[in-house]
Amino acid sequence: MARPRGKKSAPARPSAPKEAAEAFARIEPELERVEKVVPINVDIPRAVAVAVGAVPHLMALRPRFVDELPRFPIEALDKLMNYALGAWYAHLLALPAGPGQDGLKPLLDEASALRADLLVAAEALAHKGFVDAGRVAEIRSGNGHLDTANDLVALAALFGEAWDAVKNKTTVEWTEVERASKLGPELLVALGARNQPGLPAPRTADPADRRARAFTLLVRAYDQCRRGVTYLRWAEGDHDAIAPSLFASRGGARRAARAKDEETDEGAEAEQAGGGGVDLEGGEIPVE
Repeated sequence: MARPRGKKSAPARPSAPKEAAEAFARIEPELERVEKVVPINVDIPRAVAVAVGAVPHLMALRPRFVDELPRFPIEALDKLMNYALGAWYAHLLALPAGPGQDGLKPLLDEASALRADLLVAAEALAHKGFVDAGRVAEIRSGNGHLDTANDLVALAALFGEAWDAVKNKTTVEWTEVERASKLGPELLVALGARNQPGLPAPRTADPADRRARAFTLLVRAYDQCRRGVTYLRWAEGDHDAIAPSLFASRGGARRAARAKDEETDEGAEAEQAGGGGVDLEGGEIPVE
């Protein structure tokens, strides 16, 4: 059996908490202008890891966005990393308080063991070409407690994105993937990662509302980028590899994308039935 074709982008671990906090501060003025929030029907840490992994590949196409899509809102691409990291930090701000110093060691022990298990499994899958070997090596290079927490998020996203292809080829259970995605943020909160010195306090009092608005900014910008890259890379057929759906999950990307369309009412997915075209700011661009 042939190995799966390598993807151009793969989930990446979120940045250091200070960088995420700074990104949140940059997008915070936009939160109040969000009129309709997107329902959160996806695991935010995994979605953020997918977006962070896609940004470099999307930015590599920026000249083509500018030249070939003059009506494309280029700020959606230019701000995408800020939106991703801002949504990540807003998620941390919305989590319950950590267990304190007494509960930190059990979290660290569990996180270290789970990271080790998932890494071994990921490296085996990377050797067979099922997941991106470079991403796995990058995760392996992490050290320290903060990296452990972020590594769990990246590993959960890596397995989540490839789950349909790897679920019968690994000893990892889906419950471990879900636990990694939750344990990473929990550990960051316990480590005090959301308390960044030198940054102003968030303006919005309701953490859940703040998270929903930040996630909405990410989804809207990422959707615009997916529509644009669908047009630019239609002939090559790798648009979903460059910018995978944020809503791909255990049930499969196609089913998750359908649920996303039905629940968010944020417009059609980038690839339209029959190859009709890509809607950018209300205009239809024919696909050659």
